[in-house]
Amino acid sequence: MLHTLRIQNFALIETAELNFNSGFTVITGETGSGKSILLAALNLILGERADFSVIGKTSDKAIVEAEFSIDQFQLTPFFEANDLDFSAQTILRREINTSGKSRAFINDTPVSLVVMKELTSQLVNIHSQYNTLELKNKTYQLEVLDTLADLSPQRTFYLKQFKALQLLNDELSALKISHEKALYEQDFAAFQLEELAELNLEKYAYAELEAELKLAESSEEIISILSAIHGAIDNENAVLSMLRTVKVQLDKLGTTHPTLNEINERLKSVIIELGDVSSEAYSLIDQIEIQPQRLLELTEMINKFNHLLKKHHVNDQAELLAVSNQFQSSVSNLEVLGEQIIELERQQQVLEKETWNLAKQLHQDRKDASVLISKDLQLILEELKLPNTTLSFDLSERSELTASGISDIAFLFSANIGIPIVPIEKAASGGELSRVMLALQKMISEKKTLPTVLFDEIDTGVSGDVAQKIGSLLQKMGQNFQLMAISHLPQVAAKAAYHLKVEKEIVANKTATKVIQLTEAESIQEIARLMSGEVITAGAIETAKALKLA
Repeated sequence: MLHTLRIQNFALIETAELNFNSGFTVITGETGSGKSILLAALNLILGERADFSVIGKTSDKAIVEAEFSIDQFQLTPFFEANDLDFSAQTILRREINTSGKSRAFINDTPVSLVVMKELTSQLVNIHSQYNTLELKNKTYQLEVLDTLADLSPQRTFYLKQFKALQLLNDELSALKISHEKALYEQDFAAFQLEELAELNLEKYAYAELEAELKLAESSEEIISILSAIHGAIDNENAVLSMLRTVKVQLDKLGTTHPTLNEINERLKSVIIELGDVSSEAYSLIDQIEIQPQRLLELTEMINKFNHLLKKHHVNDQAELLAVSNQFQSSVSNLEVLGEQIIELERQQQVLEKETWNLAKQLHQDRKDASVLISKDLQLILEELKLPNTTLSFDLSERSELTASGISDIAFLFSANIGIPIVPIEKAASGGELSRVMLALQKMISEKKTLPTVLFDEIDTGVSGDVAQKIGSLLQKMGQNFQLMAISHLPQVAAKAAYHLKVEKEIVANKTATKVIQLTEAESIQEIARLMSGEVITAGAIETAKALKLA
């Protein structure tokens, strides 16, 4: 509910503070008095784009602020989603300045126009004779039907199921794309695995094989060196033979000199060490076997190992083994993906069947309810002096599921006997659309809590008894929610619980617009003016009083 609207430096309004009540409020004023300014200010709060030409002359900034009671609209999730502090009394503010900047605030927190519009769309609805596009919108028509048929819970449950099916379909599509990619890469992965498998990475230690290869490659040279060592030490006339001769001579000489004894001992050690070296060299010659086939085998293995290290951009056997495991996982993943797809397809079939059943039941419930709703709507339109109206909700089944079900709707309308019914957007005039919208809002207000609703001169083009009926209907609707109407009809104004008048005045050679809360007596004077013009007659006063009491 809108409690207060504050306006500063907006067009011809220097400053205004309007307080609103629950129930039916009428807003009247002469043509050109500024009723459109009031509506433009409210539209600014509703998130409409700013027209900077409306900034007044008293400062370089225009401000419009509205205070709402919002606790009955379950808006806590919206505030949480947008990181805003929730308050049952929420203040919305728009500021526009001459520099071309526009700012929006919710409870003093800056927000985007998108966020402002999302909130206010749930707080205020504005309808005019020239703005009944909602009524021509198929989505709106279906929402109205569901509301009037008390099908909102079923629709909400269906939508939850539909979204679950969409999520499952998206998950399944993603899995199938992954499976196709894995299938495409399978041959490549399998080839890589086969190539890596030939290395037997888990069986062989390639560092040891490289050492063996180096040994095999130098075996002939090693044998040659060992033979040379043995020959140099232990052949006839070699160093060992000569040292042994010298050793015999030293032994004969005896211990005549201490140093000679030390040399003799050291010579003895050298002879023993050289003998061991010669013996080991000779023994090792027999152990080293030249095997050309093994050399070839090792060469091929090491070459392939080094080639795959380079190919896969790794440094050692452990990293190459990790690459092999990755390819193995890729091949195994293909099988897992296949199993997951089969399971999700099974779930999809079950969920899709359940969703279709819900959609078909919702569609049938809509068809069943639409007949009675059409009759009730027709009765209200008869009260609004459209007695020959024929209308119906024509429902047909779609071939695919949508967020609203499988119902395709056409709101068919004819205002005259003998004229075939056609979609309402092709048949109804502005005045007829306004009355249909009024009748629908009346029925909807009996089903759910509506936001503040403002009718902007939807009574244009009607008079007499029709105006009286519209006024009475607005009065009844005002008992269920906050309702406002900008009107020029005395019959409508007389039915309002509260009366605001918009008028122009000239102060210090400047034209300004002000809005006045009328007393009961002032309201009667204004209603009389609507009937008789500037010269208010006694008869007009009496008629105004009679309209108030009717």
